[in-house]
Amino acid sequence: GHRCSKNLGISSWCDGDKRKISEKVVLRVNSKVRQHNNIHNTGKEEEGEEKKVIDSDSEYLSDVNLWFLSFGAICFTCSGWSLLRDPQYNKGLAFSEKERDAHYLRGLLPPTVLTQLLQEKKLMHNIRQYKVPLQKYVAMMELQARISTEKKGSISSQIHDALEFCKNIENERNERLFYKLLIDNVEELLPVVYTPIVGEAWQKYGSIFRRPQGLYISLKEKGKVLEVLKNWPERNIQVIVVTDGERILGLGDLGCQGMGIPVGKLALYTALGGVRPSACLPVTIDVGTNNETLLKDEFYIGLRQKRATGQEYYDLLDEFMTAVKQNYGEKVLVQFEDFANHNAFELLAKYGTTHLVFNDDIQGTASVVLAGVVAALKLIGGTLPEHKFLFLGAGEAGTGIAELIALEMSKQTKAPIEESRKKIWLVDSKGLIVSSRKNSLQHFKKPWAHEHEPVNSLLEAVKVIKPTVLIGSSGVGKTFTKEVVEAMTSNNDKPLILALSNPTSQSECTAEEAYQWSEGRAIFASGSPFDPVEYKGKVYASGQANNAYIFPGFGLGLVISGAIRVHDDMLLAASEALATQVSEENYKNGLIYPPFSNIRKISANIAANVAAKAYELGLATRLPRPQDLVKYAESCMYTPVYRNYR
Repeated sequence: GHRCSKNLGISSWCDGDKRKISEKVVLRVNSKVRQHNNIHNTGKEEEGEEKKVIDSDSEYLSDVNLWFLSFGAICFTCSGWSLLRDPQYNKGLAFSEKERDAHYLRGLLPPTVLTQLLQEKKLMHNIRQYKVPLQKYVAMMELQARISTEKKGSISSQIHDALEFCKNIENERNERLFYKLLIDNVEELLPVVYTPIVGEAWQKYGSIFRRPQGLYISLKEKGKVLEVLKNWPERNIQVIVVTDGERILGLGDLGCQGMGIPVGKLALYTALGGVRPSACLPVTIDVGTNNETLLKDEFYIGLRQKRATGQEYYDLLDEFMTAVKQNYGEKVLVQFEDFANHNAFELLAKYGTTHLVFNDDIQGTASVVLAGVVAALKLIGGTLPEHKFLFLGAGEAGTGIAELIALEMSKQTKAPIEESRKKIWLVDSKGLIVSSRKNSLQHFKKPWAHEHEPVNSLLEAVKVIKPTVLIGSSGVGKTFTKEVVEAMTSNNDKPLILALSNPTSQSECTAEEAYQWSEGRAIFASGSPFDPVEYKGKVYASGQANNAYIFPGFGLGLVISGAIRVHDDMLLAASEALATQVSEENYKNGLIYPPFSNIRKISANIAANVAAKAYELGLATRLPRPQDLVKYAESCMYTPVYRNYR
């Protein structure tokens, strides 16, 4: 081979044929050498030039040249066989006759040319053949190129069958088709790629996953975190979802294998919120695990040590947050995901005033639940301050929801938030949180310690507090017993019961139990999806209080406004936007959340409300403010239609 493009600041090797150019390129920008794979669209890379906050497909020509010069650099992906294996550019059988000639695909594909719509129809037909959700998950992730067909160790027949199917879609690893499938079939596929199936899949990580996905930062990288961030091939990152794997859903400590949660969350940022896939970065902070099963598992991929705590832990997190701002700027959103309670509140408090940070477990859950409660008022009557709330669970989710409800009450009544908190009661593993326990409580529970005699059980608390709304965020299944639901029904004509814990096995009660035990009177929603229930000749369709209603649109609103901080009023704005999307037809069916089939429209409205609040609070930097924020949000959303390649 010979060296080419020497005068363009590029060092690469080829055999005199552009098909042979190495996919690894060394790009020199301002004398800084950085390695990139599959570099493309590198305009405005010079220091001092600000890239547009969000790059939707509208910014690109409908015809994309995979080989072109841009700002002194050769920008290309690949061709031939390599192009078929690149999910960002692959179109499978949708490559046109002209594209097959131009990019050396002749003979590498069957002669048929399919439309994207027909590809989607074919793949949905194949995916629907599986009756086990985990098989569907594996097939979907293979399409996105998140997993490999390599099998490790002993695996179940279900996983084996799904992996065999994956071999048949090798040439359809296709990012745009993945998002097209998810967007067009969101109600069917959301439970597959997100809760509840994602938890089961990532418990089996060692059996079915091989390809690295996202960025892994462990204690081994301490002192070199900025360097690690620079290894990521994309530079214009707008949203980071980071976990330390300590509290994954209701599954506990999965250590390094918790990466599935950031990956899944960011897939929804793209599909539901329209943030470009290339602008999303999943990160796992690996400080070890206390899960003995994982530590003994020969296929475990993380650090084999007990979880670091204290100063060692916080030093690594601090280095990470500093490096993020240094590498990506002040406007990158960092979403903390599935951190244990004792760390989640500390991190949110510490970085909330210096970074653009968001905790979905605390703030996202609170916003979506508040939206459901506000919508439910049309069914149960009264105003928000007139209701009394009882929570089972006083962790991140429970206290986060309680605080946002209290804040909204306070804004409506103009009373101090301390007064609003008195209408909200919490039960933890030791019983009702009361003032006599205050000295032994964790700091985030203390605001909820009210004057009352000790109460040891949830059932007793329901009987003495007489709440109109019962909310479960305990992570413990079957805790809303028949007696508890009957007690709620005896106190209220239409009790509002929210069983929020995930996955399905951890739900406080099922939809069927709630409707049967309340004799069809309960207004019910859950964290995990449940099928419609028939009771005494009437069909009840329960709603799902899914964070996916909020965080994609919330993040989009921050991005399009160039927000530099998250404010509680933005969370209230998001709740308001979601509640207004519930239609009269939804109410007639007992639903307090709109259907997910409209999620892109819902996300655009949430984004507009959040952005408007950012401008109102002086926290937005994207100027001038667009006149129509809903239309602007829609115009910024990534759409996964194919582009034509020249």
